[in-house]
Amino acid sequence: MPREGMPLQALPCLTLQGSMLSQSKRINKRKSRGILSEGLDTECTPTELIQQWSPSHKQQRLISKGKENDCNHFVLARRSRRKEEATSAGFSWDHLPDELLLRILFYLPLQDLLRMSIVCKRWHRLAFDDSLWRSVDLEGLTHIGPALQQVLKTGVHRLRCPRSFVEELDFTGEGPLQMVQMDLSSSIIPTSALESIICRCRELEYLSLEGLQLSDMIISSLSKNPNLLQLNLSGCSGFSAPALADMLKSCSSIEQLNISWCDFNNNHVKSVVSNLSSGVTHLNLSGYRESLTLDDVKVLVARCPLIQTLDLSDSTLLVADCFPVLKQLKYLLHLSLSRCYHIHLAALTDLGKMFPMLCLLDVFGVVQNSHLPSLKKEMPHVSINSRPFSSIARPTPASRLAGCLGDRTMWNRKCQLRFKL
Repeated sequence: MPREGMPLQALPCLTLQGSMLSQSKRINKRKSRGILSEGLDTECTPTELIQQWSPSHKQQRLISKGKENDCNHFVLARRSRRKEEATSAGFSWDHLPDELLLRILFYLPLQDLLRMSIVCKRWHRLAFDDSLWRSVDLEGLTHIGPALQQVLKTGVHRLRCPRSFVEELDFTGEGPLQMVQMDLSSSIIPTSALESIICRCRELEYLSLEGLQLSDMIISSLSKNPNLLQLNLSGCSGFSAPALADMLKSCSSIEQLNISWCDFNNNHVKSVVSNLSSGVTHLNLSGYRESLTLDDVKVLVARCPLIQTLDLSDSTLLVADCFPVLKQLKYLLHLSLSRCYHIHLAALTDLGKMFPMLCLLDVFGVVQNSHLPSLKKEMPHVSINSRPFSSIARPTPASRLAGCLGDRTMWNRKCQLRFKL
Protein backbone atom coordinates (compact mmCIF):
# COMPACT_ATOMS: atom_id res chain seq x y z
CA MET A 1 0.00 0.00 0.00
CA PRO A 2 1.60 3.36 -0.93
CA ARG A 3 2.31 5.80 1.83
CA GLU A 4 0.11 8.52 0.32
CA GLY A 5 -3.00 6.36 0.76
CA MET A 6 -2.22 5.16 4.28
CA PRO A 7 -4.16 6.62 7.20
CA LEU A 8 -2.36 8.85 9.64
CA GLN A 9 -2.44 6.23 12.40
CA ALA A 10 -0.75 3.63 10.13
CA LEU A 11 2.36 5.67 9.36
CA PRO A 12 5.48 4.46 11.22
CA CYS A 13 6.02 6.76 14.14
CA LEU A 14 9.84 6.45 13.96
CA THR A 15 9.94 7.74 10.38
CA LEU A 16 7.79 10.79 11.22
CA GLN A 17 9.66 11.29 14.47
CA GLY A 18 13.06 11.00 12.82
CA SER A 19 12.29 13.57 10.17
CA MET A 20 11.12 16.00 12.83
CA LEU A 21 14.31 15.47 14.89
CA SER A 22 16.64 15.86 11.89
CA GLN A 23 14.89 19.07 10.90
CA SER A 24 15.27 20.32 14.47
CA LYS A 25 19.01 19.54 14.48
CA ARG A 26 19.60 21.45 11.25
CA ILE A 27 17.79 24.50 12.62
CA ASN A 28 19.77 24.38 15.89
CA LYS A 29 23.07 24.14 13.97
CA ARG A 30 22.27 27.23 11.92
CA LYS A 31 21.27 29.13 15.06
CA SER A 32 24.40 28.07 16.97
CA ARG A 33 26.70 29.05 14.13
CA GLY A 34 25.17 32.48 13.86
CA ILE A 35 25.30 33.14 17.57
CA LEU A 36 28.83 31.83 18.05
CA SER A 37 30.10 33.85 15.14
CA GLU A 38 28.92 36.99 16.87
CA GLY A 39 30.35 36.09 20.29
CA LEU A 40 33.65 34.42 19.28
CA ASP A 41 35.29 37.20 17.30
CA THR A 42 38.18 37.56 19.80
CA GLU A 43 40.94 35.10 20.67
CA CYS A 44 41.09 33.04 23.84
CA THR A 45 37.41 33.14 24.48
CA PRO A 46 36.71 31.83 27.99
CA THR A 47 34.67 28.71 28.44
CA GLU A 48 32.07 30.66 30.43
CA LEU A 49 31.48 32.96 27.50
CA ILE A 50 31.00 29.99 25.19
CA GLN A 51 28.45 28.56 27.55
CA GLN A 52 26.74 31.93 27.84
CA TRP A 53 26.34 32.30 24.08
CA SER A 54 25.43 28.69 23.44
CA PRO A 55 21.72 28.06 22.70
CA SER A 56 19.73 26.70 25.60
CA HIS A 57 18.86 23.02 25.13
CA LYS A 58 15.14 22.54 25.20
CA GLN A 59 13.93 19.61 27.17
CA GLN A 60 12.86 16.94 24.70
CA ARG A 61 9.23 16.10 25.01
CA LEU A 62 8.67 12.55 26.08
CA ILE A 63 7.24 10.61 23.21
CA SER A 64 6.55 7.38 24.94
CA LYS A 65 4.72 8.63 27.96
CA GLY A 66 2.11 5.93 28.02
CA LYS A 67 1.03 2.82 26.27
CA GLU A 68 -0.85 4.85 23.70
CA ASN A 69 2.37 6.62 22.61
CA ASP A 70 4.72 3.73 22.06
CA CYS A 71 6.67 3.33 18.85
CA ASN A 72 3.96 1.36 17.11
CA HIS A 73 1.10 3.88 17.55
CA PHE A 74 0.50 7.54 16.91
CA VAL A 75 -2.41 9.20 18.70
CA LEU A 76 -3.72 12.69 17.97
CA ALA A 77 -4.51 14.59 21.18
CA ARG A 78 -6.87 17.53 21.03
CA ARG A 79 -5.85 20.60 22.97
CA SER A 80 -8.38 22.22 25.24
CA ARG A 81 -9.83 25.38 23.79
CA ARG A 82 -8.46 28.49 25.42
CA LYS A 83 -10.95 30.63 27.20
CA GLU A 84 -11.56 33.89 25.45
CA GLU A 85 -10.43 36.73 27.61
CA ALA A 86 -12.93 39.55 27.84
CA THR A 87 -11.58 42.77 26.49
CA SER A 88 -12.46 46.22 27.66
CA ALA A 89 -13.84 47.10 24.21
CA GLY A 90 -16.62 44.47 24.00
CA PHE A 91 -19.19 42.56 26.06
CA SER A 92 -21.61 39.70 25.71
CA TRP A 93 -25.39 40.15 25.99
CA ASP A 94 -25.59 36.70 27.55
CA HIS A 95 -23.64 37.92 30.57
CA LEU A 96 -26.07 40.75 31.36
CA PRO A 97 -28.63 40.07 34.12
CA ASP A 98 -32.35 40.08 33.34
CA GLU A 99 -32.90 43.29 35.30
CA LEU A 100 -30.46 45.24 33.13
CA LEU A 101 -31.82 43.80 29.88
CA LEU A 102 -35.38 44.69 30.91
CA ARG A 103 -34.27 48.24 31.55
CA ILE A 104 -32.81 48.42 28.05
CA LEU A 105 -35.86 46.84 26.42
CA PHE A 106 -38.07 49.37 28.18
CA TYR A 107 -36.97 52.01 25.66
CA LEU A 108 -37.68 49.96 22.52
CA PRO A 109 -40.69 50.71 20.28
CA LEU A 110 -43.40 48.08 20.05
CA GLN A 111 -42.39 46.76 16.62
CA ASP A 112 -38.72 46.41 17.62
CA LEU A 113 -39.67 44.62 20.82
CA LEU A 114 -41.70 42.08 18.86
CA ARG A 115 -38.84 41.52 16.41
CA MET A 116 -36.43 41.01 19.26
CA SER A 117 -38.69 38.39 20.85
CA ILE A 118 -37.90 35.86 18.07
CA VAL A 119 -34.11 35.93 18.60
CA CYS A 120 -33.97 33.23 21.28
CA LYS A 121 -35.97 31.75 24.14
CA ARG A 122 -34.48 34.03 26.75
CA TRP A 123 -35.20 37.18 24.78
CA HIS A 124 -38.71 35.95 24.05
CA ARG A 125 -39.30 35.53 27.77
CA LEU A 126 -37.91 38.98 28.51
CA ALA A 127 -39.78 40.66 25.64
CA PHE A 128 -43.13 39.56 27.11
CA ASP A 129 -42.28 40.36 30.70
CA ASP A 130 -45.19 42.06 32.45
CA SER A 131 -43.08 45.08 33.41
CA LEU A 132 -42.73 46.06 29.72
CA TRP A 133 -46.44 45.81 28.90
CA ARG A 134 -47.92 48.10 31.54
CA SER A 135 -48.93 50.78 29.00
CA VAL A 136 -49.93 49.88 25.40
CA ASP A 137 -51.37 51.94 22.53
CA LEU A 138 -52.84 49.92 19.62
CA GLU A 139 -54.61 52.71 17.75
CA GLY A 140 -54.41 52.21 13.99
CA LEU A 141 -53.99 48.44 14.14
CA THR A 142 -56.54 46.66 11.94
CA HIS A 143 -58.09 43.34 12.94
CA ILE A 144 -56.96 43.94 16.48
CA GLY A 145 -58.44 40.76 17.97
CA PRO A 146 -55.31 38.54 18.18
CA ALA A 147 -53.11 41.44 19.29
CA LEU A 148 -55.61 42.52 21.93
CA GLN A 149 -55.90 38.98 23.23
CA GLN A 150 -52.11 38.72 23.57
CA VAL A 151 -51.81 42.14 25.26
CA LEU A 152 -54.49 41.29 27.82
CA LYS A 153 -52.49 38.22 28.85
CA THR A 154 -49.43 40.34 29.68
CA GLY A 155 -51.06 42.10 32.62
CA VAL A 156 -51.44 45.50 30.94
CA HIS A 157 -52.46 48.41 33.20
CA ARG A 158 -53.15 51.12 30.59
CA LEU A 159 -54.70 50.15 27.25
CA ARG A 160 -55.55 52.56 24.45
CA CYS A 161 -57.18 51.36 21.22
CA PRO A 162 -59.92 53.79 20.12
CA ARG A 163 -61.63 53.52 16.73
CA SER A 164 -60.47 49.92 16.34
CA PHE A 165 -62.06 46.89 14.74
CA VAL A 166 -62.15 43.88 17.04
CA GLU A 167 -63.44 40.63 15.62
CA GLU A 168 -64.82 37.89 17.84
CA LEU A 169 -62.47 37.60 20.82
CA ASP A 170 -61.84 34.19 22.38
CA PHE A 171 -60.51 35.43 25.69
CA THR A 172 -60.81 32.68 28.27
CA GLY A 173 -57.95 33.46 30.64
CA GLU A 174 -58.24 32.92 34.37
CA GLY A 175 -58.02 35.49 37.10
CA PRO A 176 -58.91 39.21 37.07
CA LEU A 177 -57.26 41.71 34.76
CA GLN A 178 -55.02 44.44 36.14
CA MET A 179 -56.50 47.15 33.96
CA VAL A 180 -56.54 50.64 35.49
CA GLN A 181 -57.13 52.83 32.42
CA MET A 182 -58.81 51.69 29.20
CA ASP A 183 -60.03 53.55 26.12
CA LEU A 184 -62.18 51.68 23.60
CA SER A 185 -64.01 54.74 22.31
CA SER A 186 -65.81 54.45 18.97
CA SER A 187 -64.51 50.93 18.37
CA ILE A 188 -66.31 48.11 16.58
CA ILE A 189 -66.34 45.25 19.06
CA PRO A 190 -68.91 42.50 19.68
CA THR A 191 -70.83 42.86 22.92
CA SER A 192 -69.83 39.34 23.96
CA ALA A 193 -66.14 40.17 23.51
CA LEU A 194 -66.54 43.36 25.53
CA GLU A 195 -68.31 41.41 28.27
CA SER A 196 -65.39 38.97 28.50
CA ILE A 197 -63.05 41.90 29.15
CA ILE A 198 -65.11 44.09 31.48
CA CYS A 199 -66.29 41.14 33.58
CA ARG A 200 -62.68 40.48 34.63
CA CYS A 201 -61.83 44.07 35.55
CA ARG A 202 -61.74 44.96 39.24
CA GLU A 203 -59.28 47.87 39.42
CA LEU A 204 -60.59 50.29 36.80
CA GLU A 205 -60.15 53.98 37.56
CA TYR A 206 -60.55 55.53 34.09
CA LEU A 207 -62.79 53.99 31.43
CA SER A 208 -64.15 55.21 28.10
CA LEU A 209 -66.66 53.12 26.13
CA GLU A 210 -68.04 55.96 24.06
CA GLY A 211 -70.38 54.92 21.27
CA LEU A 212 -70.40 51.19 22.06
CA GLN A 213 -73.27 48.73 22.30
CA LEU A 214 -73.35 47.59 25.94
CA SER A 215 -75.45 45.19 28.01
CA ASP A 216 -76.74 44.87 31.56
CA MET A 217 -73.92 42.42 32.25
CA ILE A 218 -71.32 45.03 31.32
CA ILE A 219 -72.97 47.72 33.45
CA SER A 220 -73.27 45.30 36.39
CA SER A 221 -69.59 44.35 36.00
CA LEU A 222 -68.61 48.01 36.27
CA SER A 223 -70.13 48.07 39.75
CA LYS A 224 -67.29 45.74 40.84
CA ASN A 225 -64.81 48.58 40.34
CA PRO A 226 -65.19 50.72 43.47
CA ASN A 227 -62.18 52.92 42.57
CA LEU A 228 -63.72 54.17 39.31
CA LEU A 229 -63.03 57.91 39.03
CA GLN A 230 -63.88 58.84 35.43
CA LEU A 231 -66.45 57.07 33.27
CA ASN A 232 -67.35 57.97 29.69
CA LEU A 233 -70.50 56.28 28.38
CA SER A 234 -71.45 58.95 25.86
CA GLY A 235 -73.58 57.61 23.04
CA CYS A 236 -73.89 54.11 24.52
CA SER A 237 -76.98 51.91 24.40
CA GLY A 238 -78.28 48.47 25.26
CA PHE A 239 -78.64 48.61 29.07
CA SER A 240 -81.60 49.13 31.38
CA ALA A 241 -82.33 51.82 33.95
CA PRO A 242 -82.20 49.46 37.00
CA ALA A 243 -78.75 48.17 36.01
CA LEU A 244 -77.56 51.78 35.61
CA ALA A 245 -78.93 52.72 39.03
CA ASP A 246 -77.17 49.80 40.74
CA MET A 247 -73.88 50.64 39.06
CA LEU A 248 -73.98 54.30 40.12
CA LYS A 249 -74.75 53.31 43.70
CA SER A 250 -71.75 50.97 43.85
CA CYS A 251 -69.30 53.31 42.11
CA SER A 252 -69.39 55.96 44.77
CA SER A 253 -65.95 57.37 43.88
CA ILE A 254 -66.91 58.73 40.46
CA GLU A 255 -65.79 62.33 40.00
CA GLN A 256 -66.37 62.76 36.26
CA LEU A 257 -69.27 61.17 34.39
CA ASN A 258 -70.14 61.65 30.72
CA ILE A 259 -73.45 59.96 30.02
CA SER A 260 -74.67 62.23 27.24
CA TRP A 261 -76.65 61.24 24.14
CA CYS A 262 -77.33 57.69 25.29
CA ASP A 263 -80.38 55.70 24.24
CA PHE A 264 -82.30 56.84 27.32
CA ASN A 265 -85.87 57.32 28.35
CA ASN A 266 -87.26 59.17 31.38
CA ASN A 267 -86.44 56.27 33.70
CA HIS A 268 -82.78 56.28 32.68
CA VAL A 269 -82.47 60.01 33.39
CA LYS A 270 -84.10 59.62 36.80
CA SER A 271 -81.76 56.71 37.60
CA VAL A 272 -78.79 58.99 36.90
CA VAL A 273 -79.84 62.04 38.91
CA SER A 274 -81.13 59.96 41.83
CA ASN A 275 -78.11 57.70 42.28
CA LEU A 276 -75.10 59.82 41.45
CA SER A 277 -72.33 60.07 44.01
CA SER A 278 -72.26 63.26 46.02
CA GLY A 279 -68.60 63.68 45.07
CA VAL A 280 -69.25 64.23 41.35
CA THR A 281 -67.56 67.43 40.14
CA HIS A 282 -67.92 67.13 36.32
CA LEU A 283 -71.16 65.92 34.73
CA ASN A 284 -72.29 65.80 31.10
CA LEU A 285 -76.01 65.08 30.92
CA SER A 286 -76.71 66.62 27.53
CA GLY A 287 -78.84 65.35 24.67
CA TYR A 288 -82.09 64.53 26.47
CA ARG A 289 -84.49 66.87 24.77
CA GLU A 290 -87.75 65.50 26.07
CA SER A 291 -86.45 63.53 29.06
CA LEU A 292 -84.65 65.99 31.37
CA THR A 293 -87.06 68.13 33.37
CA LEU A 294 -86.77 70.86 35.97
CA ASP A 295 -87.58 68.33 38.71
CA ASP A 296 -84.63 66.24 37.60
CA VAL A 297 -82.37 69.28 37.86
CA LYS A 298 -83.61 69.92 41.41
CA VAL A 299 -82.80 66.35 42.45
CA LEU A 300 -79.39 66.59 40.80
CA VAL A 301 -78.43 69.86 42.51
CA ALA A 302 -79.53 68.61 45.93
CA ARG A 303 -77.59 65.38 45.53
CA CYS A 304 -74.36 66.75 43.97
CA PRO A 305 -73.54 70.15 45.48
CA LEU A 306 -69.85 70.01 44.48
CA ILE A 307 -70.40 70.19 40.72
CA GLN A 308 -67.92 72.47 38.96
CA THR A 309 -68.68 71.63 35.31
CA LEU A 310 -72.24 70.92 34.19
CA ASP A 311 -73.42 70.29 30.64
CA LEU A 312 -77.20 70.32 30.10
CA SER A 313 -77.11 71.11 26.40
CA ASP A 314 -79.98 70.10 24.11
CA SER A 315 -82.46 69.92 27.00
CA THR A 316 -85.34 71.69 25.31
CA LEU A 317 -87.63 71.42 28.33
CA LEU A 318 -85.46 73.72 30.42
CA VAL A 319 -86.37 77.40 30.70
CA ALA A 320 -85.06 80.35 32.67
CA ASP A 321 -86.64 79.16 35.91
CA CYS A 322 -83.86 76.57 36.21
CA PHE A 323 -81.33 79.36 37.04
CA PRO A 324 -82.44 79.83 40.69
CA VAL A 325 -82.04 76.07 41.12
CA LEU A 326 -78.57 76.01 39.55
CA LYS A 327 -77.60 78.97 41.74
CA GLN A 328 -77.24 76.52 44.63
CA LEU A 329 -74.11 75.12 42.98
CA LYS A 330 -71.62 77.37 44.74
CA TYR A 331 -68.58 75.89 42.97
CA LEU A 332 -69.94 76.05 39.43
CA LEU A 333 -67.24 77.22 37.00
CA HIS A 334 -68.44 75.94 33.61
CA LEU A 335 -72.07 75.80 32.46
CA SER A 336 -73.25 74.55 29.04
CA LEU A 337 -76.79 75.36 27.89
CA SER A 338 -76.28 75.09 24.15
CA ARG A 339 -79.42 74.56 22.06
CA CYS A 340 -81.72 75.01 25.08
CA TYR A 341 -83.94 77.11 22.83
CA HIS A 342 -86.50 78.09 25.48
CA ILE A 343 -83.93 80.12 27.43
CA HIS A 344 -83.99 83.72 26.20
CA LEU A 345 -81.10 86.14 25.87
CA ALA A 346 -82.49 88.53 28.47
CA ALA A 347 -82.34 85.81 31.12
CA LEU A 348 -78.70 85.05 30.34
CA THR A 349 -77.56 88.57 31.19
CA ASP A 350 -78.27 87.91 34.88
CA LEU A 351 -75.97 84.87 35.06
CA GLY A 352 -72.93 86.99 35.82
CA LYS A 353 -74.50 88.16 39.09
CA MET A 354 -76.10 84.83 39.98
CA PHE A 355 -72.85 82.85 39.49
CA PRO A 356 -69.92 84.96 40.70
CA MET A 357 -67.43 82.11 40.18
CA LEU A 358 -68.57 81.27 36.64
CA CYS A 359 -65.70 81.32 34.13
CA LEU A 360 -67.05 79.49 31.06
CA LEU A 361 -70.50 79.64 29.46
CA ASP A 362 -71.58 77.74 26.34
CA VAL A 363 -74.80 78.93 24.68
CA PHE A 364 -74.37 77.77 21.08
CA GLY A 365 -77.64 78.05 19.19
CA VAL A 366 -79.24 80.17 21.91
CA VAL A 367 -77.40 83.44 21.29
CA GLN A 368 -76.76 84.67 17.78
CA ASN A 369 -73.33 85.91 16.83
CA SER A 370 -74.62 89.45 16.51
CA HIS A 371 -75.73 89.44 20.16
CA LEU A 372 -72.54 87.97 21.58
CA PRO A 373 -70.74 91.34 22.05
CA SER A 374 -73.54 92.71 24.22
CA LEU A 375 -73.65 89.53 26.30
CA LYS A 376 -69.87 89.57 26.79
CA LYS A 377 -70.13 93.19 27.89
CA GLU A 378 -72.58 92.19 30.61
CA MET A 379 -70.25 89.37 31.78
CA PRO A 380 -66.68 90.53 31.15
CA HIS A 381 -65.15 87.89 33.40
CA VAL A 382 -66.90 84.98 31.63
CA SER A 383 -65.56 83.32 28.47
CA ILE A 384 -68.55 82.66 26.21
CA ASN A 385 -68.70 79.91 23.55
CA SER A 386 -65.01 79.08 23.80
CA ARG A 387 -65.50 75.33 24.29
CA PRO A 388 -67.49 73.77 21.43
CA PHE A 389 -66.68 70.23 22.58
CA SER A 390 -67.01 68.66 26.00
CA SER A 391 -63.93 67.13 27.59
CA ILE A 392 -65.69 65.59 30.61
CA ALA A 393 -64.31 62.10 31.31
CA ARG A 394 -62.92 61.86 27.79
CA PRO A 395 -59.44 60.34 27.50
CA THR A 396 -58.52 62.78 24.73
CA PRO A 397 -60.50 66.02 24.33
CA ALA A 398 -62.59 66.01 21.18
CA SER A 399 -61.14 69.37 20.12
CA ARG A 400 -57.76 67.69 19.64
CA LEU A 401 -59.04 64.56 17.92
CA ALA A 402 -60.13 66.20 14.67
CA GLY A 403 -57.19 66.26 12.28
CA CYS A 404 -54.61 65.94 15.02
CA LEU A 405 -52.87 62.58 14.86
CA GLY A 406 -49.87 63.67 16.91
CA ASP A 407 -51.72 63.82 20.20
CA ARG A 408 -52.16 60.24 21.35
CA THR A 409 -52.41 60.89 25.04
CA MET A 410 -54.84 59.08 27.30
CA TRP A 411 -55.92 61.13 30.28
CA ASN A 412 -52.92 63.43 29.77
CA ARG A 413 -50.37 60.61 29.61
CA LYS A 414 -48.86 58.74 26.66
CA CYS A 415 -48.51 54.99 26.51
CA GLN A 416 -45.05 53.44 26.57
CA LEU A 417 -45.59 50.81 23.86
CA ARG A 418 -47.26 52.35 20.84
CA PHE A 419 -48.13 50.85 17.47
CA LYS A 420 -46.82 53.05 14.67
CA LEU A 421 -48.19 53.00 11.14
